Amino acid sequence: MKKILPLCLIFLFLLPQIVKAQFETYKDSVVQLYGVVMTADSLKALPSASISVVGRNQGTVSNDQGVFSIVVLKGDHIEFSSVGYKPKTVLIPKNIDGNQQSIIQLMVEDTVYLPATIIKKYPTRQEFERDFVNANIPDDQYEIARQNVSAANRRVLMATLPRDGREAANYYLKQNAQKYYSAGQLPPMNIFNPMAWAEFIKSWKRGDFKSK
Repeated sequence: MKKILPLCLIFLFLLPQIVKAQFETYKDSVVQLYGVVMTADSLKALPSASISVVGRNQGTVSNDQGVFSIVVLKGDHIEFSSVGYKPKTVLIPKNIDGNQQSIIQLMVEDTVYLPATIIKKYPTRQEFERDFVNANIPDDQYEIARQNVSAANRRVLMATLPRDGREAANYYLKQNAQKYYSAGQLPPMNIFNPMAWAEFIKSWKRGDFKSK
């Protein structure tokens, strides 16, 4: 306890000097940055340009004559930006003499190419009705399903797709039944059968006899 007390007294004695030295160091690192922001092509004052310190929530804007003033620290990065111009970052040197620094910052225009926009007049009622009626609307899933199960598509599928095993077996059994029905005698003639004529007329209307 006797040894700690002298150390505390020495620390309390040196504390004001330490704080003063740190304050002097901080005071020496503060820089009053002022200047003007101008366009690089015409050297005109650029008003409302943003001047901000990178990494800190600190900044200002230039006035109507492009003049600005801001307090920064040595070693800070200062970013100049304005709408329509390329941003520019400037480093404040750590070894500058004094606590003031002036700058004339020239801003280069940033060319942006936008896609062409075609402006047309508002359509009349007749033009709107014509375009609405002639609009090509793609089929949805319900319309595609309806077309797939239509009678025309089913007839085309029946005429083009080969028979499966069940259909082939039924056709074979049907042919044998007809053959056994007229076994030992002349086969019946369907020319006088009204049911056969009705079926023939239906097939003709459907187009079953048209050449594919």
